[in-house]
Amino acid sequence: MTALSDNVRRRLPPRSVIQGGLGNAPAMALNDIVSGASLWRLWGQLGWNDILQRYRRSLLGPFWLTVSMAIMVIALGVLYAELFKVPVGKLMPYMSVGLLVWTLISSFLTEAGTLFTGSESYIKQIRLPYSVYVYRSCWSKLIIFAHNAIIYFGVLLYFEIWPGTIALLALPGLLLVALNGALMSLCIGLVSARFRDIPQVIGSFVQIAFFVTPIFWTPDLLKGRSFALDFNPFYHLLEIVRGPMLGTVPSSENYLAVALITLVNAVVAGTLFIRFRARISYWV
Repeated sequence: MTALSDNVRRRLPPRSVIQGGLGNAPAMALNDIVSGASLWRLWGQLGWNDILQRYRRSLLGPFWLTVSMAIMVIALGVLYAELFKVPVGKLMPYMSVGLLVWTLISSFLTEAGTLFTGSESYIKQIRLPYSVYVYRSCWSKLIIFAHNAIIYFGVLLYFEIWPGTIALLALPGLLLVALNGALMSLCIGLVSARFRDIPQVIGSFVQIAFFVTPIFWTPDLLKGRSFALDFNPFYHLLEIVRGPMLGTVPSSENYLAVALITLVNAVVAGTLFIRFRARISYWV
């Protein structure tokens, strides 16, 4: 810890940048975000270290998640294809990509409760921008997503699917999902630092959202009641990545909904961060 602390202090921006040279809360919050981004080597290493610590001495490391997801996709893909009378070659790619993106989204929500409380030792011993912990969390989740993406390429090869250049649209979609995930993590992390029972509430909410979001089932099964999906933010976040990865362009409604979701998340996260940023070190 001492060696890490000395290394971090050498890379830190001037104290006035971290504390907010303009002397007001909005400037302090903005400087926190900017100075945190400038420490990309630090949070990049911390995010990678989180994965190494979690899977230390395991045989496959983070690929255990990939193996378990692959087994789930194969088992449930065959089962649901029979139940819904849908060809396996159509449902399994849809399901595999949906589960891949949903795992990323849900990990932001379920792990956000420990965003700051889990970094208590760093917060109390080292003066770092609080946004470093957000970047760290986001980076580690994107690494896991990249591991799990092996399933997607395996499904493409097996079913001989080629999405074409449309698949490139998945990249900005993934960035929007990561941005919203980071904003939601910041909100939940702040509130959870003050109220420690919030993670349990979020866990229950994520379980419900999993079943009402079209991951294992397709929207056409609603038979005229698809309007329910219009008010499901997870569906739109899912679709702007899943659609291009399967060779279809997301609708304008999907992008408009995601833009609105991003705006709401940014306003809420920004308001909370500006208002309660100075209290994080006391709450943890």
